[in-house]
Amino acid sequence: MKSFASDNNSGVHPRIIQAIIDANQGHALGYGDDNWTEEADVVFRKIFGEDVQPYYVFNGTGSNVVALQALTRSYESIICTATAHIYSDECNAPGKATAAVLKAVATPDGKLTPELIAKELHGLGIQHHSQPRVVYISQSTEMGTVYTVEEVKAICDFAHTHDMYVHMDGSRLANACARLSIGLRELSRDCGVDILSLGGTKNGMMIGEAVVAFRQEWNQSLMFYRKQSAQLYSKMRYLSSQYIAYFQEDLWLKNATHANAMAQYLAGKIQNLPGVRFTQKVEANSLFLILPKKAAQKLMENYFFYFWDEDAGEARLVCSWDTTQSDVDDFVECLKKVLL
Repeated sequence: MKSFASDNNSGVHPRIIQAIIDANQGHALGYGDDNWTEEADVVFRKIFGEDVQPYYVFNGTGSNVVALQALTRSYESIICTATAHIYSDECNAPGKATAAVLKAVATPDGKLTPELIAKELHGLGIQHHSQPRVVYISQSTEMGTVYTVEEVKAICDFAHTHDMYVHMDGSRLANACARLSIGLRELSRDCGVDILSLGGTKNGMMIGEAVVAFRQEWNQSLMFYRKQSAQLYSKMRYLSSQYIAYFQEDLWLKNATHANAMAQYLAGKIQNLPGVRFTQKVEANSLFLILPKKAAQKLMENYFFYFWDEDAGEARLVCSWDTTQSDVDDFVECLKKVLL
C-alpha cells in the first residue's frame, strides 16, 4: 500500500536506477572530474544557458544552504514565507550557515508578492537593522500552489529594483512547469531568478539536487561553499548520472505531469465527500484539506499522511510519479468507509 504523505516516500524511477548502474563501471576520477558529470553539465547548459555551471549536492537543505551562503552576508536578511522550507523545515540550517536573519511573512497561499515583500524593506542603511538581500520563493510552494510566470517576474523585478536577489527553491519546479506547460528555464532564469536549487528526489531520482547560478560572479564561491557545507560528493558520478537520465526524453516532465494528474484525480474523487473541505487550490501534486478528525485517525491506521494543522484538522496529501489510479481508488474507498 502506497503512502500519500510525501513524494519523498516514493520509489526511484527504473531509468534512474539504470543510469546509476551504468555509471558503476570501473574506476572514475572523483569530485566531478568524470565523464558522467561532464555530460550532465552539458545537458544543464543546453537547458539553462551555455554560461551556467551546476553544482551537484546531496539534498534540498544542502542546496539551499550552499546557494544562500553565496548570496548573503551575516548582517543581511532573507525574506520568505512563514511556510517556507528554509524557515519551518530545515532546523535553521540556512540561518546557521549564513548568519543572516530569516524574515518570515505570513501568506494565505504560500506565495510572496511585491506588496508583501515591500513591508519588510525598512531600516535600510541603518546599522541597527539587518539589511534585506534575498527573496526566497518555492516553486511549487509548500502549500501546493504555483507561481505564474508573471508572478515570478514581478517578484524578480521588484527585488532587483531594491538591490536584492531572488533564490528559487525548485524541489518541485518540475510540477510547476507541468502545471503551466512551460520549460525549466522559462520559469526560472528567463523570469529573472538569480539562483536556482533544482531538485529531483521528489520526482523519481534517488538522491541529489543541483545549485545553478545565473550570475557568473557566484560560481567560484559556490564551489567553496559546497565543500564547506559537506555537500561535495567524492563519487560524483552517482549523483550527476541521474540527471542525464532525468532530462533524457523529458522524463522529469512526464513524472511531474503524472503526479499532478493523480492529484487532480484524487481531488475530484473526494471533493464532494461529507466533511471534506479543501483549504488550497490543487495546482501541483499536493492537496490540502480539512478532514473530520475521527475519520482521519481511522484512515491513518491504513495510510500514512501528515497533518499540516492538526488543531484545524487540515491534512496534506501528496501524489508521486509512481502513484496509480488504483492507489487513489483504494485510498478513496478507505476514506469513504471511515466517513460514511
